[in-house]
Amino acid sequence: MKVALLTGGGDCPGLNAVIRAVTRQGLAYDWTITGLRDGWRGLLEKQTMPLDLASTDDILPLGGTILGTSRTNPYKVDGGPEKVVAGLAELGVDALVAIGGDDTLSVAKRLYEDYGTKVIGVPKTIDNDLSGTDYTFGFDTAVSIATEAIDRVRTTAESHHRVMVVEVMGRQAGWIALASGLAGGADAILIPEFPLTIEDVCELIDKRAARGKPFAVIVVSEGAKVLWRSGEAKEVLASDELDAFGHVKLGGVGTVVAREIKKLTGREVRETILGYIQRGGTPTAHDRILGTRFGVKAAQMVAAGAWGMMAGLKGDSVEAVPLSEAVSSWKLVPRDMWELARVFFG
Repeated sequence: MKVALLTGGGDCPGLNAVIRAVTRQGLAYDWTITGLRDGWRGLLEKQTMPLDLASTDDILPLGGTILGTSRTNPYKVDGGPEKVVAGLAELGVDALVAIGGDDTLSVAKRLYEDYGTKVIGVPKTIDNDLSGTDYTFGFDTAVSIATEAIDRVRTTAESHHRVMVVEVMGRQAGWIALASGLAGGADAILIPEFPLTIEDVCELIDKRAARGKPFAVIVVSEGAKVLWRSGEAKEVLASDELDAFGHVKLGGVGTVVAREIKKLTGREVRETILGYIQRGGTPTAHDRILGTRFGVKAAQMVAAGAWGMMAGLKGDSVEAVPLSEAVSSWKLVPRDMWELARVFFG
């Protein structure tokens, strides 16, 4: 059997762990493993690389992906889906493992439903917003990096009696903000699911000052809207240009929140936007292990012919989950987690 792998969408710590695991398990089955370059573009342009022991042995601790990635959407290319199917046939590929987030796996699902493509999915996103799995690899690394940043800016906040606003990633879901904020002892957390107004945040800052703490750390998810009690709301965009999957580029909400806090309180406020720092570098041990488990499970699912399915973490076990479940809706922060975090605000 010849099995192809691709990594699509944003890069993510743990991708190479998955590539290594699928390759190692596939070689144990006596398969030929081929890597597709730069996501779905690799099939459109037939750009490949061989995957074997030599090329994957030492990639476990590496961030990013040795295959490269892109946000190419074959369904936005004239004749793209047909070119993908034809590319698999021309390359002699018997099965495809698509490693990615909602966008990449949505394409995989459509190819399976429209053309019967023999595809298995592996969930990847630092945002942890994919349904069908309790956690995605990359999330733990992003939270660890964000938590360290919060710890570091807190010392500056305390020394200078400042309010520090830390902006982290999270488009639809505020998992990174919530988890890093909890771990870093944030004094308020702004996420898309449960909005706080600017006035709410300022009252929490004043509450801290009244008990002898004239500093604060506020964590903001990039997808959170800036709200005021008047009902005014603002979504902050870094660019209104749409990518191939219809997404605008977010970024800068931390700057707006910092400006509004300063305007209402008169306090000294600084913002830090972590951006791509959260997504790069070496993965944590947790993400290396989770990526490895997903990769081995994906290869086992190929062997079992479980097409149109994805490897998903359910409790302590990795199970086969329908791709349709994985991309049916966003996995958002539940209210009980939000209420837990609120206990420590102010």
